[in-house]
Amino acid sequence: MSKRYSVPIYMKIAVDMAGRIYKSEFGHNQKIRGRSSLASEYNVSPETIRRAMRILEDMQIVKVVPSSGIYVASHERAEEFIGRFRARESIYELQGRMHDLDKQKKKIDTEIDGIIKQIIDYSNRLKHSDQIIPLELPIPKKSHFIGKSMADLKVWYYSGATVVGVRRKDQLIVSPGPYEVFQEGDHLLFVGSLECLDRMTIWVNE
Repeated sequence: MSKRYSVPIYMKIAVDMAGRIYKSEFGHNQKIRGRSSLASEYNVSPETIRRAMRILEDMQIVKVVPSSGIYVASHERAEEFIGRFRARESIYELQGRMHDLDKQKKKIDTEIDGIIKQIIDYSNRLKHSDQIIPLELPIPKKSHFIGKSMADLKVWYYSGATVVGVRRKDQLIVSPGPYEVFQEGDHLLFVGSLECLDRMTIWVNE
C-alpha cells in the first residue's frame, strides 16, 4: 500500500471550513462562530483553530477583524483553495507510491545481487564440473563489444546466452540493463549451454 503523507489537523480543518464556505453554509461577509465554539465543534484546541483560520486569512477566504471576529471574505477563493489542496494531495499520493516502488526495487535488486553471488559461488565450487553456471568470458582489448551495449549487440539474439552480470575490476554489476556499455577489461557472466560459450567466444573475438 502506498505511504500516505500525514496532513496536519489544522490544515484539515481549514479545508473543511473552506468547503463549508464554498457550499454557502456561511454567507458573504457573514461572521463565523468564535474560535472557542469552533474548537468545541472540531474537538481541538483554540490554538489549532487559530492556525486554521490563519491559513484561510492568508488565502483571502476569511477576514479576521480584531476585537470583532472572523468574517467570510470570498466563496471563490474557498473553491480555489480546495482545488489546490486536492492537487497537492494527488502529488503526495504519487510521491508515496514512488517511495514504495523505490523500496521494492531496492529490495529486488538486493535479492538479485544475492542470487547472482550464490550462482557465482556455486560455479567456483563446481569449476571442474560440466555444470558451471554462469559462464565467464573476458572481453578482449580489440573486441567490437567495447563501447557498445547489449541493446546494440543483441546478445541473446545472436548467442542464445543470457547475461546475468558484468565483472568490472573489483565491481560486480548485477543484471546489467540493456544500455550498460561494455568496457575494456570487462568479464561477461552469462547463463547458457557450452554451445553458447563457443558462440560467445567466437563472437566476442571477431
